Amino acid sequence: MFVDSHCHLDKLDYQELHQGIADVVAKAQAANVTELLSVGVTLDAFPNMIEMITPFDNVYASCGVHPLDVESDFSFDLMQQYAQHPKVVAIGETGLDYHYQPETKPLQLERFEQQVELAVELNKPLIIHTRNARQDTLDILRNGGAEKCGGVIHCFTEDMAFAEAAMALGFYISISGIVTFRQATELKEVVKNIPLERLLIETDSPYLAPVPHRGKQNQPAYVVEVAAYIAQLKGVALSQVGQKTSENFRNLFLK
Repeated sequence: MFVDSHCHLDKLDYQELHQGIADVVAKAQAANVTELLSVGVTLDAFPNMIEMITPFDNVYASCGVHPLDVESDFSFDLMQQYAQHPKVVAIGETGLDYHYQPETKPLQLERFEQQVELAVELNKPLIIHTRNARQDTLDILRNGGAEKCGGVIHCFTEDMAFAEAAMALGFYISISGIVTFRQATELKEVVKNIPLERLLIETDSPYLAPVPHRGKQNQPAYVVEVAAYIAQLKGVALSQVGQKTSENFRNLFLK
């Protein structure tokens, strides 16, 4: 069995590719992907996402404001309310992205600190996005006491030193379809060196479809391709990757 630990179910193509979210879940289950975590990126979109996934016991949610969406409408009180919904098992996607929007750095830092504070308060793990912001990301996690709630560095593309620093805080490392890309040579080496006990797998659907689906819209069923590539890199059975990453998911989000 497999778990897609990070997807954006409210952003998939329901006009041409899928006949509703039930179709996406069914395709995932046919591929032996048994649980999904649908990740929030703005407060505006949260109510609609929750409404979409509520009928599915095997689909969970997170509540957060993405660093590239920090200029969207925000209320800490509203986020605190949303974050306590029974479906919500994590805070995020939050973090820092100085690659695409360095001009919003002050607001990114503020929103990130607020979400770390909320995660610690509610004892719900954090889902972290970081790009070109390694030191600030680690500093905020450390200063905010994020080791108390734990979390995951999602769609990991950093170096081994960053992975070790994150794992020292009790965080997991989540690998997306990027690992299957030919040019991801450093990431492949990092994955070889991260203990299976600290790994999660994800699609980040509808983005970053793994080989052999690259160029198409991603979907949760494709997380098996990520697991297969990790198994190949680490020289272990696919079933072992599936079992351990599923256990890790439950230990982090469903404890």
